Amino acid sequence: MNLYVSLLRTGVPAAVGWIVAVALRHGLELDSTAVTGVLTPIVTFVYYGLFRLAEQRLSPSFGWLLGYARPPQYEKGGQESPA
Repeated sequence: MNLYVSLLRTGVPAAVGWIVAVALRHGLELDSTAVTGVLTPIVTFVYYGLFRLAEQRLSPSFGWLLGYARPPQYEKGGQESPA
């Protein structure tokens, strides 16, 4: 379950970053290199950071905007136990 949650909470901000960057490309005169190489990672980082902070400080329900309502919980050994 933790693997699924961690992948989801990584993939959703990445997808949102790409979508926003492509949408901004249509409003701004940017080439595809600027979108994929610069704008997408920046938007992804800001999106994840904003909603992770909101999840911690305001309400855990902001986690849904990252794909899952709570961060993965790992055991101290760092290994996920089999389901």
